[in-house]
Amino acid sequence: MITPAFDLSQEPDHLILSIRVPYTRTSDFDLYIDGTDLKFFAKPYFLRLTLPGRIIEDGREKAKFDIDKGLFTLWVPKETPGEHFEGLQMLTSLLAPKGSRSAKPLVEEVSTECSERVGDNEDEDEEDFDWQVEQEIYTEKSEEELRALQKYGFGNQRCGVFARLQKELSDVIDIKNPEGTSAAERRQARLEAEASAFSTDHYLADWFEDGEIKGLLKFRPWWTKLSPSSEQEGESAVPFTDDEKEQLRKFTNRSYLLDKASRYQAWLSLVDILLAYTYEVRSTEGEHNVETPWTIRKLSGTLCWLETYSSLQEVLVSFGRRVLCYPLYRHFSLVSLAIHDTAKILHSGKACVLKCLLDIHRVFRENEPAYILNDLYITDYCIWIQRVKSKKVADLAAMLEKATLQKTDLELEIDELEDAARIVAVEEEQQASKRAPVSSDDSSSSSDSSSTSSDSSSESSSESEESEAEEDCTESKEGGGGEMFKDNPPEPQPSASVSPTPQAPTSFSAEKRREDALPSASEGFRQLIQVLGERVTEELRISPDSSHKGARQPSSAATETEGTSGRSSGGTLLEPSPCRNPLLIVQTQQDPDDLEGDSIS
Repeated sequence: MITPAFDLSQEPDHLILSIRVPYTRTSDFDLYIDGTDLKFFAKPYFLRLTLPGRIIEDGREKAKFDIDKGLFTLWVPKETPGEHFEGLQMLTSLLAPKGSRSAKPLVEEVSTECSERVGDNEDEDEEDFDWQVEQEIYTEKSEEELRALQKYGFGNQRCGVFARLQKELSDVIDIKNPEGTSAAERRQARLEAEASAFSTDHYLADWFEDGEIKGLLKFRPWWTKLSPSSEQEGESAVPFTDDEKEQLRKFTNRSYLLDKASRYQAWLSLVDILLAYTYEVRSTEGEHNVETPWTIRKLSGTLCWLETYSSLQEVLVSFGRRVLCYPLYRHFSLVSLAIHDTAKILHSGKACVLKCLLDIHRVFRENEPAYILNDLYITDYCIWIQRVKSKKVADLAAMLEKATLQKTDLELEIDELEDAARIVAVEEEQQASKRAPVSSDDSSSSSDSSSTSSDSSSESSSESEESEAEEDCTESKEGGGGEMFKDNPPEPQPSASVSPTPQAPTSFSAEKRREDALPSASEGFRQLIQVLGERVTEELRISPDSSHKGARQPSSAATETEGTSGRSSGGTLLEPSPCRNPLLIVQTQQDPDDLEGDSIS
């Protein structure tokens, strides 16, 4: 922690302590008083004093803080009124930690007789380890050293602030060494950081999926709802809250001597800060959150990089680049609308600008690392804007309205990126449209083939059942001929007019698949007999000539025909189905002796 510059004086009843703590929060002072110990803490400063007399905390103590000088003055009552404290100018001894101030020798000669006794009492003689922090007196830099440092802050009037506070403010600014970095070096480092932070995936995601962004574009912030002012022509009537009025009363009335270049840079930095503020209000729809301090200072090159601009176009380019690199919503439409909102605020008058600055001041005041930006920029702007002429604010608004910002100005290759994304999107749509008809044709052809297969299966099954029924009817109607067929099965002979044709494989219907899945064949036989009975009732008949003609054909010819085609030729061709007909007539070769025995009997 930093040891601040301090000074001690006394009155008969009080000890007066003056501590210089610039750029600290006025609401975060901690004080500890206990006898001769006095400890003071105000982040990032810490002071611990060991006093020559005793002080007490009894309600008579008082304090005063001068914001302009950064000077904290404390009156602490003495425990014994009228006591004189000696050595208050010996600052080094006052900073020494509490305890013995005499230096013991590092090495002592010890006799051998006492060595054992010394070893036994070693723990008792050992002093407690001092865990208190070593303090060094702060020395102010000379004017020559300060002139060598780089300028920043409002109107480039500050320097040396970050020389000792850099570790505390690493979360506030991005530049590492602001005291030794020139304006040109800051700008170059900022551009390189933005180029490395730009994410093409994040930008394209917000560019394609812009549903939430369209909602933000439709939002109406508070400055769009202001009514015209009755006192100042061309300006808006801006109401201030009680907290804002109280903050205005706390500001010290001061004047600023700025040259022409500093005034111009102050106006440009004001536009930069307002642009960041308007984006934050629109992105959160007017509801500040924990990310608000980060968003405002991150989008403003003035607050984040201590940037000094030389033209309004540089301000717009810097803001546009940072919007597309850092916040949650990265869309160029938000950049354009933020420029429009800032012009609207400036047109509404300096009262509207002051209200925006007071809101920023409150946000930074309530944030731990960002409060330093109030001392560097925002507080001075709140005081300075009240003294400027309204005509200059209106002129700045008119100049901002005329300014234009294109995507090519950002030098992030936004147009090329969007063109490439469009080409990829069109190619994907074309490929998808080509795949859609093919899949439709495939499904329709598959459906047609399925229906065709089902129809053919049904027809084949029907033909097979009719053939089986006709064969059974023929055998039952022949009567005595049935005995002859039993002993001598007829051998069908193909006629000359009808040539045997090969039978195509019969496709099985759903009914056939269900029959094959039955647990036993007997149930299938019963179903077949039932079907045959239904066919007999329909009086299906077969020409007797075909049966006799087939029976009188030579046996060899029948065997050959049966082997080649499996079909009989005649007046009516029957096609027995081997899968559905369990009644098969098998021709066997019988011995002549058996035939003679049968004829004799």
